[in-house]
Amino acid sequence: MRRVLASLALALFARAAPGQGLPATEVDLGTVATWARRDFYGLSLGVSRRPSGQGRAALNIAGGALGKDAALRIELTGQFLVLPEAKSGISPYAGLGIAYLGARHARGTGILVALLGVEAPEGRRRGWFAELGLGGGVRLRAGYRWRQLPPF
Repeated sequence: MRRVLASLALALFARAAPGQGLPATEVDLGTVATWARRDFYGLSLGVSRRPSGQGRAALNIAGGALGKDAALRIELTGQFLVLPEAKSGISPYAGLGIAYLGARHARGTGILVALLGVEAPEGRRRGWFAELGLGGGVRLRAGYRWRQLPPF
């Protein structure tokens, strides 16, 4: 657990050598569903930082329903971007991290998260994304992402 948190912190503060890739700050809005013993459905808001190169640290907060109870899901993931400077086609990525899921009338729980995703090319200022993975059940998340890229 400490190694995961240390890796995520390093991804947030690491600096890249010139020409190593585009740094970016990203904000996304989407939906998330997790199918398990008790299904979770919600709306998510995410913030991520890509210092440069092929790494990204992402924080996602989702509010929704776990069964009939109001629930909150918080995720922190480190992601590996396969094509960090692509300007056409799709850009795949993978991630690992931790999550917390709590509901109004249920005890909260910690969860390990593993995901695979695709998104609009990362060299663009905005675009769609979709993720499929495991984390407290089978997890699907999709939405729209906005990026603040440095001027060229």
